[in-house]
Amino acid sequence: MNRIRKYILIIFIVLVVFFTHYVVNFIGNKYKDLLNDNLIRFFFKGDFEVPDKYSNIDKNNNGIADPLDIVNSARKEVEIKTKYKSNYYYGGYPPEGEGVCTDVIWRGLKGAGIDLKTLIDNDIKENKKSYIRVRENPDPNIDFRRVPNQNVFFQRKCISATTELKPRDIENLQQWQPGDIVVFLQDYEHVAIVSDKRDEDGIPYVIHNTNPNASEVKLSWFKCPIYAHYRWKY
Repeated sequence: MNRIRKYILIIFIVLVVFFTHYVVNFIGNKYKDLLNDNLIRFFFKGDFEVPDKYSNIDKNNNGIADPLDIVNSARKEVEIKTKYKSNYYYGGYPPEGEGVCTDVIWRGLKGAGIDLKTLIDNDIKENKKSYIRVRENPDPNIDFRRVPNQNVFFQRKCISATTELKPRDIENLQQWQPGDIVVFLQDYEHVAIVSDKRDEDGIPYVIHNTNPNASEVKLSWFKCPIYAHYRWKY
């Protein structure tokens, strides 16, 4: 009796394997023209790989590509659980361990040797009218930490990329690369850095800071529309 059960189990396993092979190969190929690639991926999905398209430039010569330097530096905010605290600081910089969303940005860029405060302060001096939030009263103690000011600077100096986010769409998702910057201005003002981590559908994570502390979350977690998506000109 045990031998019969064993044979039945083996036959069952063989049939399951055969059926799976038939569904994936025959049906998937036969109706490929009727179903677009995204639907096929949805029904037969496994690990979804998105090609790395970030710059390999290493201007600070530390052996790590600058976009990854930005991500690694920003991720330190998550590791130390930087507390969300909005305040005004003479000299501009908040102490380590506290800050807001914009502080993740300059701290991340600093990892690639980029001094965002100096760059924004200088651009404000030369193009004051472009910065509506500044108007006639520039304040180096806070200007570089305001989301609208960062957005104006990135709009002027960086590469603008797509604001669309399509799960399991390689063509779309490879436009979202580590070190990119995402800006939200509708509903509330917020900014984040794109991580080198993705979920099973290829959606990138972002590193940001909102109450209570810095964290790394899926970009799709945000319910408000993405206002802008920038890439540094390395």
